[in-house]
Amino acid sequence: MGSINPVTREINFRIVYWGPALSGKTTNLLFMYNKIAAESKGTLVTLPTTTERTLFFDFFPMELGEIQGFRTRFHLYTVPGQDYYRASRKLIVNGVDGLVFVADSQASMNGDNVTSLRDLEDTLEKQGLALESVPTVFQYNKRDLEEIRELEVMEAELNNWAKPSYPAVATTGDGVVKTLRTVCQMVVENLEHKN
Repeated sequence: MGSINPVTREINFRIVYWGPALSGKTTNLLFMYNKIAAESKGTLVTLPTTTERTLFFDFFPMELGEIQGFRTRFHLYTVPGQDYYRASRKLIVNGVDGLVFVADSQASMNGDNVTSLRDLEDTLEKQGLALESVPTVFQYNKRDLEEIRELEVMEAELNNWAKPSYPAVATTGDGVVKTLRTVCQMVVENLEHKN
């Protein structure tokens, strides 16, 4: 629901990028970090793990404006996808306001996508949340590779909630901005509907 800081007159939202290992979560955040103007973003924090990196940065989206005189600030996080980082993922998703599920479009990654999504549902459930109630966008990444699954098939297998979804190529930025813009708008609308 966002945390309000009356001193700085900001509403802070937490958006978490979740998905299997090496699906493109970090690439999404790095692309956006490099695209956002320096005066609108904070420092990029990287916590290296064995094969992935957990990233964090925050930014003020100028186009979303203010909510009842408060500026919006979004804190973006990635989670490590490997199973042995499950405890880290639970901490990062705690207090989440919005989610981006980054699925790997390669046919060989189907099982990993399903497993990661089930882990997300389980993690949310333990925090008293359900995926259908959290603003979420599905991103089908790596659409530029060979031997990828059809979008319709991925949508049917993963997105049972008819959440917004986008094909993407995070390495070039295709679909990355749309994904982030959509989840930010959903998070703001969710807060406005609750007030």
